[in-house]
Amino acid sequence: MHITPEAGRGRATLMLCHFAGMVDLVALPVWVGTLAQHYGFDLEHAGMIVTAFLLGAVGASLVAAPLYNRLPRAACAFGGYAVAALAFLGASRVAGFGALAALHVVAGLATGTALSVAHGTIGRSANPHRLFAMAGTALGIGAVIFYGAVPPAVAAHGGPTLFLVFAGLMGAAALACAVGFPQVVTSGRAQVAAPLPRAAWCAILGVACMALNQALTFSMLDRIGVLRGFGQDKVNGLLVVCGLVNLLPAAIAGMLQKRLNPLRVALVAAPLQAALALVVTLSGDFLPYALAGAVYPAVLIFTHTFLFGLIARLDPSGRALASTPAMMMTGSAIGPALAGAVAMRAGFGGQAALAVLVGFGATLCFALVARRAHPSLKEAT
Repeated sequence: MHITPEAGRGRATLMLCHFAGMVDLVALPVWVGTLAQHYGFDLEHAGMIVTAFLLGAVGASLVAAPLYNRLPRAACAFGGYAVAALAFLGASRVAGFGALAALHVVAGLATGTALSVAHGTIGRSANPHRLFAMAGTALGIGAVIFYGAVPPAVAAHGGPTLFLVFAGLMGAAALACAVGFPQVVTSGRAQVAAPLPRAAWCAILGVACMALNQALTFSMLDRIGVLRGFGQDKVNGLLVVCGLVNLLPAAIAGMLQKRLNPLRVALVAAPLQAALALVVTLSGDFLPYALAGAVYPAVLIFTHTFLFGLIARLDPSGRALASTPAMMMTGSAIGPALAGAVAMRAGFGGQAALAVLVGFGATLCFALVARRAHPSLKEAT
């Protein structure tokens, strides 16, 4: 039976694929915090283990994205998530740095391959902006469940619980792909071979910069709160609130598709993200830290929904959007290790300065998109 991205089963499969593949957007603070608290790693080494997963995902996406229209996409999605599930199951049974890092690389390579074909398929749907908004909403719902259930379970049963959760999530995505991964008609050879527009490259780089800022600050949200003396219970409560807030941005972005220009959204969001990072990293009081931390991920989720639709218009072949894991996780991969290294050497003030620098880079990239994009993309949509 031919399943399309617009069919109920195909849409549900892509939403689950998105949540499983982009689990780092949800889990970063819990991931780094678990490795530091339950495995005894310092912030730098905890960040390096998470970075190993993200680098693997980036590498796989960079290979898979240009080949999107030639790959057996359903098989890649099923196999990728299945291998990732096995790798995380293995990670739940080891405790050494080397073994954990190696298994994280394997999981990242597998996840990046699967997520690339999923995002490319979303990009080839009838309305990429709307379907990606639905996938983002699914990520928000998953985040609420994750923050409400996983940190208490990790506290009660130990660090391996986190990796068992990851294994279960990847396994569920693999099963969904086996029975319901949608099919799209491949484009002609000329479209596949055509180079990506420069505006698309600028948009990709801008998304990567925003993802880097996201990872720099969000990966340390747990540790910043604990080390500032706010208490683990308050920080865990903040994560639950963060999940609830993240239910909204993708859904709102979907509703505002025809009302907001994606370029203007990006040019406002990049500096706003940097400003919120300053509050999270520099605040000595819990309330400003919590308010900024609660809405911090929402900025990227909201903005990326608009940029996903924009890139789909800049490159209809689906190849650019198949590289979404690379553009998101390149920043995310660098972020945890870099944040840990900067925090240990220059404190959280050093992190704040770095967030401003990266935010400026993202804003510059989006300004170049506005300069290079076709005039029709600059008009209000």
